[in-house]
Amino acid sequence: MFTDAITPFQSLWLTGLLVLWATLLFGGFAFGKADAGRIRRMPTWTRLTSSAALVVAGWSWFWITRGNAANSFALLVAIGMTFGFLGDLFMARLLPVSRYVLGGIGAFGLGHVVYIAAFLRLGNQAGLAAAGARWIAWILWLLVGLVGWYLAVYRGQRPTALHRAALPYALLLASTAGFATGLALQAPVFVSLAIGGALFLLSDLILAAQLFNGVRFYLIGDVVWLTYGPAQALIVYAVAGALRVLS
Repeated sequence: MFTDAITPFQSLWLTGLLVLWATLLFGGFAFGKADAGRIRRMPTWTRLTSSAALVVAGWSWFWITRGNAANSFALLVAIGMTFGFLGDLFMARLLPVSRYVLGGIGAFGLGHVVYIAAFLRLGNQAGLAAAGARWIAWILWLLVGLVGWYLAVYRGQRPTALHRAALPYALLLASTAGFATGLALQAPVFVSLAIGGALFLLSDLILAAQLFNGVRFYLIGDVVWLTYGPAQALIVYAVAGALRVLS
């Protein structure tokens, strides 16, 4: 299903994890019941288990690609996804910290640093480091991130340290989208990766509007996860594209 560089059994295993992720995420939304605040239908356990399935998928890609040029990309993606799962635990308030938002931002931020390193390394390995595509896409997405931060976090608020900390975080997520877009502009196989980066930024801006500006609408929590979950899945399964361009 993914590439001829892996065995049928490996492809079946990775497909099974993807199906499991989708079943947990979308099944939780379809069959869950809206909470008292009408913020979400997805139960916590389906959300977190879907994220855990992607962690397993990430490390499975790393194991499967050992000895292949794409292995370093797979390793960085697996590490980034693991940090993302840690961020999910913070945001679900399942870790014993009072400042869970800062913990979540920190974990997600580290994950995005690793994702960016993965994209830059892959671009260099595959000869997809054209300055025009890489840096122009990055700058344009930085502008999107800046505008998004202003609208979702800063506008109309009395700024605090947390509001200011959200700016570099938004620019970090925008950088992930930018460097992914730079790869996609040079190799169409990475279009899904670029979509994943864009969805991640969108998800975060919706969450930021909820946390910092008090934005509320029906099932906003599910909208966050229905953009965030696919974003992570598209990034994790971009290893298949890396295998194609590096084979």
